[in-house]
Amino acid sequence: TCLNRFRTQALDWGRGQSGLPATMRIYFCGSIRGGRQDVALYQRIVRKLQELGQVLTEHVSRSDISEKGKVTLQGSSSNEWICFTVVVAEVTQPSLGVGYELGRAVAMRKRILCLFRPSSGRVLSAMIRGADDGSPNSLVQVRDYVEDEVEMVLDKYFSTPSSCI
Repeated sequence: TCLNRFRTQALDWGRGQSGLPATMRIYFCGSIRGGRQDVALYQRIVRKLQELGQVLTEHVSRSDISEKGKVTLQGSSSNEWICFTVVVAEVTQPSLGVGYELGRAVAMRKRILCLFRPSSGRVLSAMIRGADDGSPNSLVQVRDYVEDEVEMVLDKYFSTPSSCI
């Protein structure tokens, strides 16, 4: 099971360059059926996240996925995705699927970083914005950012010890 594998891996965890567990498992969320306008940005985010740990959902950044979401995932069981450490969600492009994934992660008490670009002209859902209570230990943290600074925002989030609990 996920918990047994997690306990076994905990014995072997080293520290990566950033001081995070070397086996951090990151679940990345981004719009698929809600629109693929940000796929190049998703690719940048996933590349940065791969420096920090294992990205379980890197397929979200693939440019060959259409808005119909057609993709075949090789070698992943239906329960693999629940063994993640942290969620990073790009929430600028509205997506019911991303909202659902965030709800599941909240129910599992996982740490969540939501990235939003105000320059898009969109307004972030109050449900997502309001989930961040403003405390540094909030399970859900929302970060407004500009596209050129996304890697810096990720570095800052993952350099904070509470982000990898």
